[in-house]
Amino acid sequence: MTIQERFSINVLENSRHEILLLKRGLATALGPGLWGFPAGHINPGESPAACSIRELQEEIGNHYSIELINTIGPIRDTCYGGIYQIYLYHYHWLGGEIHLNHEHTDYAWVGKHDYKNYQVMDGIDEDLLYLNIWPRSYLNADKLPVI
Repeated sequence: MTIQERFSINVLENSRHEILLLKRGLATALGPGLWGFPAGHINPGESPAACSIRELQEEIGNHYSIELINTIGPIRDTCYGGIYQIYLYHYHWLGGEIHLNHEHTDYAWVGKHDYKNYQVMDGIDEDLLYLNIWPRSYLNADKLPVI
């Protein structure tokens, strides 16, 4: 199977162990109207780490402070037939402001007890599982790969 695209995906977690979710606009190609992470395509010649920072700045501005906790990748997606190569970046949110770009209509800091109330894109639960952010019982079982 050929990799069609590569993505850097950013999971921001605050000191209350809440994650930042962004609500995607209806005109987005993947997951319109659903909640997801700040993420995007890795451009030709761009490193996954550089893409991670660029996408954060494009999607939530640059008025914040973060610290890298962990990275995972490359991994293949399991929700879209394995055609995407994914690099995960887990950051600790140290503070600041979020300024959404035109691709998103809202944002929320979401804890594990409220997470299942959000309609998230395919792959979000799997990303949280890979990064071991919350126990599996808080994730949507029907959106996780079978182990």
